[in-house]
Amino acid sequence: MPTLLKPSEIAARLSEHVIGQEAAKKTLAVAVYAHFRRQAASAGGDVELAKSNILLIGPTGTGKTLLCETLARILDLPFVTADATSLAQSRFVGDEIEAILQRLLERADSDTERAAHGIVFIDEIDKLKAAGGEARASSGESVQHALLKIMEGAPVRLKDGRHLDTTQILFICGGAFVGLEQILARNHGYGFISAAGGDDQKILERLNARIKPTDLLEFGLIPEFAGRLPVVTRLHALTAELLIQIMTKPKNAIVRQFAALLRAHGVELQIEPEALQQIAALAIEYKAGARSLRGIFEEMLCDVLYAVPDNPAIRRVVIRSLFTAPELRLAPDG
Repeated sequence: MPTLLKPSEIAARLSEHVIGQEAAKKTLAVAVYAHFRRQAASAGGDVELAKSNILLIGPTGTGKTLLCETLARILDLPFVTADATSLAQSRFVGDEIEAILQRLLERADSDTERAAHGIVFIDEIDKLKAAGGEARASSGESVQHALLKIMEGAPVRLKDGRHLDTTQILFICGGAFVGLEQILARNHGYGFISAAGGDDQKILERLNARIKPTDLLEFGLIPEFAGRLPVVTRLHALTAELLIQIMTKPKNAIVRQFAALLRAHGVELQIEPEALQQIAALAIEYKAGARSLRGIFEEMLCDVLYAVPDNPAIRRVVIRSLFTAPELRLAPDG
């Protein structure tokens, strides 16, 4: 079991790498802290405490996978990702699920005890049920049923003959859940919890805005599967301001990565605010969130990265706009 950090410490460490999504980071930090507290309590007591798996809902490129990867790194836990769409398209779902757990064991250096406390992130979970009972609905439901077994906790026999107990593995599911907003608007338009004189309005607003199990059922998740995801948090679409911060602030921000790449050639990279604003606007237009940033940077700096190795006199590259050529400044004697 990892060294137990307080929720505030987990959230602070997440913020070093993930910009924005403060509510999601707080919820995730509390859920993970509670998860490992339950493990400690179960190990030393007569009462077995059930785990609470997590559902992250938000548009593509908002940081769901990054949050999970960073969390696993902070806690020094083995971590794997899986794609629910691939599971739904497989003829042998059980073999695919076994392969996920086999990869988790490999990430744990074949230590079954360490793997049994790892994290599995399953993305695109919303694709497991086609709207209106379309063709993929049945396969999606079968995958949900297959995942239930390992999410609830069961020993799974792997190809090498060993068993991996999934009881303490934390499962985090994610998806865009396009169309859920309409369900929320319809279902939350009536039956709100009303406020009395002494009630805290903020608490009431949180309760009224909460995604209920019935909302997930109407979307298409089966009741048993939705019930295994009691912790639900939402990630919001990234604004231009947040995208600029993502490009520049984290320890491994993309601007810092390309700056380090050029620094290896003795070249300084300077990107003006106007260019960053244009990149953010383009990423929003692509509707892929932060995922589109690297592709934009690769295209923007392609000619620069081609020219620099052949021109040792270049000392600085200045990007003023996406629509003008980069300025290549030479050494005084260049």
